Amino acid sequence: MRSILQLSSVLALLLEANAFVPQSKYPISDVSLQMADGDDVYVMVNGMPGPMATAAAEACLRKGLKLAPVAMTGPDIPPSTVTVYDPVTEKSADVRLIPASETDEMKASIEGVKESCGEKNVLAIDYTHPSAVNNNALFYAENKLPFVMGTTGGDREKLIEDMESAKHFAVIAPNMGKQIVAMQAALEDLATKYPGAFAGYKLECKESHQKTKADTSGTAKAVIDSLTQLSDDKFTYDDIEMVRDDKESIEFGVPEDSLKGHAFHTYTLTSSDGSVQFQLKHNVAGRTVYAEGTADAVKFLAGKLQSESEGKVYNMINVLEEGSLE
Repeated sequence: MRSILQLSSVLALLLEANAFVPQSKYPISDVSLQMADGDDVYVMVNGMPGPMATAAAEACLRKGLKLAPVAMTGPDIPPSTVTVYDPVTEKSADVRLIPASETDEMKASIEGVKESCGEKNVLAIDYTHPSAVNNNALFYAENKLPFVMGTTGGDREKLIEDMESAKHFAVIAPNMGKQIVAMQAALEDLATKYPGAFAGYKLECKESHQKTKADTSGTAKAVIDSLTQLSDDKFTYDDIEMVRDDKESIEFGVPEDSLKGHAFHTYTLTSSDGSVQFQLKHNVAGRTVYAEGTADAVKFLAGKLQSESEGKVYNMINVLEEGSLE
């Protein structure tokens, strides 16, 4: 599937101004595992065979990372082995999927991977389900498994609060795309420097995603946070217009071949008399931009594991500022 990123806005003018055990039920020995040296990073990509998790796993291979031989899948998905294949580099890896309901098995597998690859060489990516976000994060912290949380939804304040209290290494962000992260950072800066610059303007937001996405766009929420600082509109997350219908998505401009994986957003600020209108759009067809940003976040976090003695919660702006987005 093609990946198209479109960013267009009159606002741009303003922005420019400024593991395993012997009797394991799902043994790691089912798949090959090479001993890691100090430079090797193994990534447990949780959420496969879901399309976003699979795309992230492919991106990890593409960027020189290795996949852990086991990963967590949905609690109702039968255990299986999948082959992740990156068509760009032609690299592949077999990964044994363990249902999230098999908690003891998952813990033992994590320990086995860390013992074989090195404590600081194993990290996780989470692209599971919004309902699992908080519990999964606590599970990672309990098992000392650094992670990149790509899944949106859940109680985000509690998520960050729990991880900061645990002093756990994590990257948590509503969006993993480099250009969109840069746009978010610019908007945050604009809102801080010029709060109320759009006072009296009415705010509207419409976002379309594939119909399998269960929650409101986390990116839309983050952008709205900045736009409401710029305006005095009492706009809330509940006012965001969600599109999860194929026909409506096509009418919104989504290419038909991207219906199963896209993120189209339009934000509109209109003056009280209707004579002036500003519009911000960011449209993504495909998952590549998010998958590659996720892999970059893993590499960033792996570096922090080696350089920092105490865990910390980072976001994608931290990754961008450090020049870690390729």
